[in-house]
Amino acid sequence: MRRGSVFLFGAFLACGASKPASPGVDPSEALLGGDGTVFDDGDEAFAYPARNLSESYRDPFQLGDGLFNRNWVPAPGPQGDDGLGPTYNAVSCSTCHDNNGRGAPPQKPGDQFLGLLLRLSVPGTDAHGGPMPDPNYGDQLQPYGITGVPGEGTPAVSYVEMPGTYADGASYSLRAPTYVVTNLAFGPLADGILIGPRLAPQTVGLGLLQAVDDATILAFAAQNGGKPNRVWDVSAQQTVLGRFGWKANQPSLEQQVDGAARNDIGLTDSIFPTENCPPVQTACGAAPLAMDQPNLEPMRETDLIVHAKGLAVPARRNLDDPAAARGEQLFGTAGCASCHVPKMTTGTVPGWPELSNQTIRPFTDLLLHDMGPGLADGRPDYLASGSEWRTPPLWGVGLVQPVDGYLLLLHDGRARGFEEAILWHGEQGKAAADAFRKMPKGDRDALVAFLGSL
Repeated sequence: MRRGSVFLFGAFLACGASKPASPGVDPSEALLGGDGTVFDDGDEAFAYPARNLSESYRDPFQLGDGLFNRNWVPAPGPQGDDGLGPTYNAVSCSTCHDNNGRGAPPQKPGDQFLGLLLRLSVPGTDAHGGPMPDPNYGDQLQPYGITGVPGEGTPAVSYVEMPGTYADGASYSLRAPTYVVTNLAFGPLADGILIGPRLAPQTVGLGLLQAVDDATILAFAAQNGGKPNRVWDVSAQQTVLGRFGWKANQPSLEQQVDGAARNDIGLTDSIFPTENCPPVQTACGAAPLAMDQPNLEPMRETDLIVHAKGLAVPARRNLDDPAAARGEQLFGTAGCASCHVPKMTTGTVPGWPELSNQTIRPFTDLLLHDMGPGLADGRPDYLASGSEWRTPPLWGVGLVQPVDGYLLLLHDGRARGFEEAILWHGEQGKAAADAFRKMPKGDRDALVAFLGSL
């Protein structure tokens, strides 16, 4: 496994330098992450703290990086290292977010699910309007269990190729996935079960997205027809605007980080202090507990959240490339920029001047849009219907290949590159997909060159 974030101060300074922009090119267009943007286009591009991260946050960031990459073990074990499970999806954060990058679906039959998980729910809602979990398996399938505790089941995915043709006669193929779960340890999944695959996204720039004011996001909705999700904030005990996750079903980085720690690894924390053991899973409920309760005591929890907030966005590249410049124009005329909003300004975040009042270029509106039946998983999540998805940020997407070694896009990794991801867009995204389909090859290549520059 490769490293997660690096915190080498010399490298941190070196990555802050950039070559002068060509005449007529606005160099600020490179600063996707505002003043915190870093300049690195290699396999560590997602690994740096924000360039403007203050001294007081550097030690917590480094400690959080260590926790992000730590392989946890079952209890009882070395104090501070135990707490894995009893059921789980991964032994560390970096198992799914290697080098703070994206996960991937299994590449061949029989491969483990690492970086792709299955959400589960049944028709109806819980007390706060969220998904209703399966009574025996909860709201997420955990395939693995510690010694003496059975994993819940074995997920698998298969694909059917769907051929198509561009307007100029060139061919393409989209792959449509089907998911099954076998070896279920606690009986069949509930009647009417709804299964939603979720790919681990790259984790850069999340603190900046949290810093965008609600009013800014709601203004985007008034302009482009996007829909805000309204979700339950466990800490605040109230319904608020959602902005994180594929369905915008998480209100804050704190809840996102703590929820992933508990659901994916099995680490209890201040927001989710109990083990994830449905009543029927008696061996899970009887498993020994780690000495530290919760597993993430307050300082560790804070360090992980500082790490999540402080990860830098890498700079845009090739600003003077004519093909990328042409692609940016086509991105706008095709309608892509309506939802993938290029630029916005963050609000004021107490205690975080690094995130405050920053001009950022994330290419998202943080809103839900209907992507049609082709991308639908049929699983509602608060106000998000089964075919609605949050517009994913595009900053850093051009560096996924060098960081991860692959480029697998959309919420389940079905798209094997930019072209397939665009062509899958339906309903509110259909006009943009159709415009791309009708473009001559030179224009399609230019639009892809633009995306590759982000």
